[in-house]
Amino acid sequence: MPFFKITLMRSTIGLPKKTQGVVHALGLRKRMATVFKPVNASTAGQIMKIKELVAVSEVEEAMTQAEMRATRKPDPGLRNLVFLFFLLRWTRKAVLQLRGRGLFGTLREAYIAIRKTLYGLFLRSPGVRSKVQAQLGEAIAKLENKLVPKGPGINRYLALPKEGWSETQIRAELDKLGEMKHTRWEDGLVSGAVYHGGDALIKLQAEAFQRFMVSNPIHPDVFPGVRKMEAEIVAMVLAMFNAPNGAAGVTTSGGTESILMACLSARQKAHAERGVTEPEIIVPETAHAAFRKAGSYFNIKVHLVACPAPSYRVHIPSVSRLINSNTVLLVGSAPNYPHGIIDDIPALSRLALRRKRALPLHVDCCLGSFIVPFLARAGFPTVPFDFVVKGVTSISCDTHKYGFAPKGNSTLLYRTPALRTYQYFVSPDWSGGVYASPSIAGSRPGALIASCWASLMSQGESGYLSACHSIVGAAKKVETAVREHPSLRDDLCVIGEPLVSVVAFTSKTLNIYDIADSMSAKGWHLNALQDPPAVHVAVTLPIVVAIDRLIGDVVAVVEEEKEKERVRIVEGKGAKGSAMGDVAALYGVAGSLPNKSVVVQLASGFLDTLYKA
Repeated sequence: MPFFKITLMRSTIGLPKKTQGVVHALGLRKRMATVFKPVNASTAGQIMKIKELVAVSEVEEAMTQAEMRATRKPDPGLRNLVFLFFLLRWTRKAVLQLRGRGLFGTLREAYIAIRKTLYGLFLRSPGVRSKVQAQLGEAIAKLENKLVPKGPGINRYLALPKEGWSETQIRAELDKLGEMKHTRWEDGLVSGAVYHGGDALIKLQAEAFQRFMVSNPIHPDVFPGVRKMEAEIVAMVLAMFNAPNGAAGVTTSGGTESILMACLSARQKAHAERGVTEPEIIVPETAHAAFRKAGSYFNIKVHLVACPAPSYRVHIPSVSRLINSNTVLLVGSAPNYPHGIIDDIPALSRLALRRKRALPLHVDCCLGSFIVPFLARAGFPTVPFDFVVKGVTSISCDTHKYGFAPKGNSTLLYRTPALRTYQYFVSPDWSGGVYASPSIAGSRPGALIASCWASLMSQGESGYLSACHSIVGAAKKVETAVREHPSLRDDLCVIGEPLVSVVAFTSKTLNIYDIADSMSAKGWHLNALQDPPAVHVAVTLPIVVAIDRLIGDVVAVVEEEKEKERVRIVEGKGAKGSAMGDVAALYGVAGSLPNKSVVVQLASGFLDTLYKA
């Protein structure tokens, strides 16, 4: 007869309740020890039954306990802690908002946001949306007809030629492309855009470009001359802006990249030194749009500060109220693009320095570039704006504007090398080797650096001082005409007190966008502004020679618009009639919409059009 080893618990304590029930039901609790004894078939069957029931009951017990854990209510203490965290977080945000904008400012922002949302919903409603899309389609088609050449004599090249062209063919096609119908910047009819240093300088730049055509500063051992020129460009611009000993800088592809890198450096510095994870910058609303782009690219909150009349400089008390523990950068312009006004840089400096850990202060001098540093020596009024102001930590300066270098050149200057380090990117563990770059780009065109260096060395201080005399002198002439000419002084008014090369003017009696469209009809390309509606002229060397023609055409256009207003009044239609030109239509609509999504779509359509072959 077989023996079976039976191991029984001396007590059922500790077993799952269902198991205890099985043991009691089978009457086995009285067996208190492990025994070896012969068993018959009946007893063996009971034993197997116990084992199966015990196994099943343990599985069921485990499942029951898992279900209980899953349905168990969260620990009240942990839940309260999480709730307290979110409450404190949003309370802090509310306090900072009220402190920065005030009660009425906060309510105004809330009203604007709600109005914008509701208008957006209205634009997306079925009946309205179809009409808006149809009108947008018409406007974009009109842009395409204007920008994309079509018709007889226009060849479109959408694939590589089967056989390469001859040099003669290429030169002939390049001549055709250069002669396409355009606004005559060569005659001085374009505001800004082309910062021409003269035909002789262009020839010299082309020679420098050709000499270093294949160079790339990412390989300084291969192109040591480019490395030397780049370092010297930075050193020359630093000296021009009165940088202290040991100051540093970089070259970039343009003013936008310079501004982006300044914002990135400030963000990284605040994160490394103060642990800031929700960075904010405080920017005049007239500052360059690149600061808003930096906010979008680098997840930085951008606080826009009003620049109220009559000075149109950034409102310092508003800046002061907005500063908090998340602030990583203050910004001022010297001058700003819309109105040519230099912000109160010394006042911004005092705000930056008053904190225990001084805040970085960036001065955007991309437009002022090689004009503002020479104002005093040229005999024009000026204000402090550069590294002489103690709180200024970085300055952006475009060498491709009034430095007359080819497009694609700018500089970013820092008070200390440590600030520059925060914009570097280094990857020490890449399989391709240690990778390091000073800015966004990796490979860069050394030919542009060579052309920039040639421009600076060719002009020298005397050349830039002479250009300052001519350019600012012409801008003063425009300003004086608007303020004093009998046909202009009652209808146009200059915005603020411009000190550099840009003069902006608006009108309280006429539609300023009609004036812009009428100037376009006369061949001029001026810049339309908004908030407030205005037009500006950015004087360049080509415009200097056409400045009298510009003033004469403005006078003629204003007289024509005044006559139209008089006719409308006589006809009982009222003064300041509906604007009909392209500029008037675009900016008139943009200014009246609480939600700018339509303008965004139109601008996106414009950008799409640029890539239609």
